[in-house]
Amino acid sequence: MSRGATAEDLLDRLQADAFACLCGVIAPNTGLVRDSSVPDAPASIAACGMALLSHAVAAERGFITRSAAAQYVRSSLIFLLGAPQGPQSHATGNHGFFYHFLDPANGRRSADCELSTIDTAIFIAAALLVSAYFDGAHAVECEIRGCATALYERVDWAWAMDQGRTVSHGWKPESGFLASRWEGYSEGLFLYILALGSPTHPIARDAYEAWTRSYRWQSHYGIEYLHAGPLFIHQMSHYFLDLRGIQDAPMRAKGIDYAENSRRATLIQQRYAMANPLGFRAYGSFCWGVTACDGPGPLSRTIDGAQREFLGYAARGAPFGPDDGTIAPWAIAASLAFAPEIVMPALAHIETLCLGGEAWTSGCLPTFNATVNGPDAPPWVADRHYPLNQCPVLIMLENARSAQPWSWARRCQPFINGLRAAGFTGGYLERPEAPLGVTGP
Repeated sequence: MSRGATAEDLLDRLQADAFACLCGVIAPNTGLVRDSSVPDAPASIAACGMALLSHAVAAERGFITRSAAAQYVRSSLIFLLGAPQGPQSHATGNHGFFYHFLDPANGRRSADCELSTIDTAIFIAAALLVSAYFDGAHAVECEIRGCATALYERVDWAWAMDQGRTVSHGWKPESGFLASRWEGYSEGLFLYILALGSPTHPIARDAYEAWTRSYRWQSHYGIEYLHAGPLFIHQMSHYFLDLRGIQDAPMRAKGIDYAENSRRATLIQQRYAMANPLGFRAYGSFCWGVTACDGPGPLSRTIDGAQREFLGYAARGAPFGPDDGTIAPWAIAASLAFAPEIVMPALAHIETLCLGGEAWTSGCLPTFNATVNGPDAPPWVADRHYPLNQCPVLIMLENARSAQPWSWARRCQPFINGLRAAGFTGGYLERPEAPLGVTGP
């Protein structure tokens, strides 16, 4: 941290910068959010969802007025609710789902991308969560709740099963459903909660049980946990759900909850960096965070006499890789609510020592690689940013500081319904707060 700054100053700045990064990639006429800061990048339906939730958090932090945030959320929901749905290849979506990427100018499908179940789930979960936040009697906030209801209720989750045991990753009008499915522990947890809780097109409890049967528990560095390599997987469902103190069958069997599992995954990331089995520069107890992110490649270089392969955008993971020495500070920040004792020192270290503070002046937490340029050169620093990387900084730092987004989740009836349908028990599910449904005024 800069001289005289406090930990709270750093967190304030990180949240404000993350929101500023988001605002810079919002299309002016449609409100759609570009996938990255690259000027001609398509819009991403997942980024559109993260923008909804980020505006609510920004309103709580005073970065924007509640009224302005509500106007943006309302306009975005109305636009996407009215966008064309159907089997045509140029539509915005089908069966209530949205295409992964959209033309930011008109909302139509971009290129030949897939109808994405997980990216649609991000958008729907965010819409439901902000509808719990905007609970006032003002007409704009009433419209937000009504639009969120309509968007959620038209999603045909049962169709996305494609007559299988688990939910498909997606669909294309040219070729039908993708072969890949949501199996094995992943960010898909919240998708199943949404699908189970649907009042119109729910999936069966058997689908959730089939998904959890594919879980794989592992032990690394003396820590047992439900394994997934990229750090973001251990964070994403927590953007939308408060999973503290509640358990489904797999967690009851282990005596922990998903928040504790994410804490363990965070600790393993640090210990992997300390062990540094591949010998990357900068890795250590204060410099860790391997996840899906941008990178300096694809390229191959000889560093210190060894041939190194560097990736572009890739889902990096620990401890099994892939790993090319690329650190994602945004993923460290998004773990603050799980392991503050190792996250705060890491953030301070990376700012002052690894990047010298210079790269942070761009207004975001940049991905960097201290190995690729060799021992006598400064680290490679990403020259672009992604809303899906920056918005979690705003959201999860807020959960760590005030737990406000989690308080909205506890009052969102669709989430409660889905969690109960999945077999979650305990905590606030036994003594729920007054629900804030999404049924309009």
